[in-house]
Amino acid sequence: MTSHASHPARSGAPAPAIRTLVLGSTSAYRRELLQRLQIPFEIAAPDVDETPRAGENPAQLARRLALEKAKSVATHFPESVVIGSDQVADLDGLPLGKPGNHERAVTQLRQMRGKTVVFQTAVAVVCLATGFEQTDLASVSVRFRALTDEDIENYLHAEQPYDCAGSAKSEGLGIALLESITSDDPTALVGLPLMRTCRMIRAAGIRLLGQGVPS
Repeated sequence: MTSHASHPARSGAPAPAIRTLVLGSTSAYRRELLQRLQIPFEIAAPDVDETPRAGENPAQLARRLALEKAKSVATHFPESVVIGSDQVADLDGLPLGKPGNHERAVTQLRQMRGKTVVFQTAVAVVCLATGFEQTDLASVSVRFRALTDEDIENYLHAEQPYDCAGSAKSEGLGIALLESITSDDPTALVGLPLMRTCRMIRAAGIRLLGQGVPS
């Protein structure tokens, strides 16, 4: 009699694909925030024109750019789950982006002193292989102190936040410029709303809290 080795029964359903995660951003702030989740990810630079469109308000601009960034990177990583994000400071309905230099930063902080600015931080998650696409928006209300010109100059020389929308780093010395912050997603102001991001990448198939542990 010929013996045959037994094999485990197969269900016929393919095992779910293990998706890699890609952050579609070269922002050091977003990279550091995503590292908090303790899951591996790659980084890729999106190729997107960030010029606002006519009639586009800050929230719409942030949402559109976040999705365009995710889609731009996803074309190079079609099997991966890709995160895109964008932040636009909203001052009385007008968008304020990254100042880029000292003079523009001075202008921005003078415009914002004594006022409430809403930082619109959008996040998008895309996977071309599965057709997954979601966007969300975290709005953070920030009340600036009635800053003097000396306050502004001293702060800018100390921290040089020229790559930050709104010309201030709340996670650094910039907190001294503020009276209050109101938000339901505490990392949004730094550049990536992690609670929203976690929810969306879980929905896209990325496991959190360790390999093999349901998220």
